[in-house]
Amino acid sequence: MAKKNDSILDLLALFPWWVSVVLSGISYLILKYFIPSIELQQKGPADTTYMLFKGLANAAPSLAPIIALFLLIPAPISIINSWRKRKLLDRQESIDTVRNLNWKEFEELVGEAYRRQGYTVYENTGAGPDGGIDLTLKKNGELILVQCKQWRNIKVGVDKVRELYGVQISQNANKSILMTSGFFTQEAKNFAANKPVDLVEGSQLLEFVKNVQRDRKAALPDSMASVVCPECGSEMVLRTARKGSNIGQKFWGCSRYPKCRTTKPYEG
Repeated sequence: MAKKNDSILDLLALFPWWVSVVLSGISYLILKYFIPSIELQQKGPADTTYMLFKGLANAAPSLAPIIALFLLIPAPISIINSWRKRKLLDRQESIDTVRNLNWKEFEELVGEAYRRQGYTVYENTGAGPDGGIDLTLKKNGELILVQCKQWRNIKVGVDKVRELYGVQISQNANKSILMTSGFFTQEAKNFAANKPVDLVEGSQLLEFVKNVQRDRKAALPDSMASVVCPECGSEMVLRTARKGSNIGQKFWGCSRYPKCRTTKPYEG
């Protein structure tokens, strides 16, 4: 979802890069070949419709490469945004890193996590730090609404849950999810009980993110898969011992060293 005043370039940047490429190619073919091939019968010397179309047909071939290139502009932007969101999710190590994100990054983190689980994710770029529906998810015919609250110190109250549930009913959604990096009040939990509303607190969100990270690493070929720290779940890096009885030997060390000193033997 986008803001009302978003341009076509803003909208295309929200989609995968290939959408811009396909649209660019189609527009080129239409302007270059299809429109000039259309023949209209002139109904008279004052037939303004014929004259306007004739002018468009004459100008279309020269406009084709210009408009096609214009529509290609969002493709690299989309590629960069996708890469940035993947890196954003991959570098989350603890609840502290999640809570240090700003509200927009928090929404992008949640969206990327669901995207990796096979959901089609629509981001509401018109929302603010305390706006309405932030993400719309679609998968297997289900419509799910997601609202994100990057609240670190304030508990999310029952009023926010009621508002989300009301929007869910008005949009005929199958379910709604309220995400926070903090906590929910007991009243909020009581209201959501036995309703198609999921409340996800900070610790649950971190577990969700870690599971998505592990699923991605497990899907990589063995030559590309990274080693995960069994203690904190962070990525481990290959190091060489510089002292001690194992000097010169390689081993896996946690990337969060010295905060985490976990090591694993290298079996290469």
